[in-house]
Amino acid sequence: MSTDTPPSDAPTEPETPASAASTADRYLAVQRSDEFAGLRRALRGFIFPMTVAFFLWYALYVILSAYARDFMGTRLFGSNINIALIFGLLQFVSTFLIAWLYSRFADRKIDPIADRIRAEMGEVTHGDGPRG
Repeated sequence: MSTDTPPSDAPTEPETPASAASTADRYLAVQRSDEFAGLRRALRGFIFPMTVAFFLWYALYVILSAYARDFMGTRLFGSNINIALIFGLLQFVSTFLIAWLYSRFADRKIDPIADRIRAEMGEVTHGDGPRG
């Protein structure tokens, strides 16, 4: 869903070349603003380190599975639960943990700034509606 299109029940006005140019100028002005730069910096400050951490965690799992078979084959519980299985399941756990952390981070740091920028642009914001 694109944020550029109005809701289907909203009246639409034909866009003239002059209004399209002024809209483009408004978007460029927002893109160049300090507030937008801070928003991008905050987003990158979460995404890049988290991506690197997850990639390293996944690479550790793959490397240990390939080169430390005896270690990964160490049985922990019963005859079927070994370190490799636990590490594999922890991949899922860490994925959901990262998604939950991002959701909290976005609610606290990203969404308020994005909503403020959207309001300054003159667009209607819906606090409980989907973003697109």
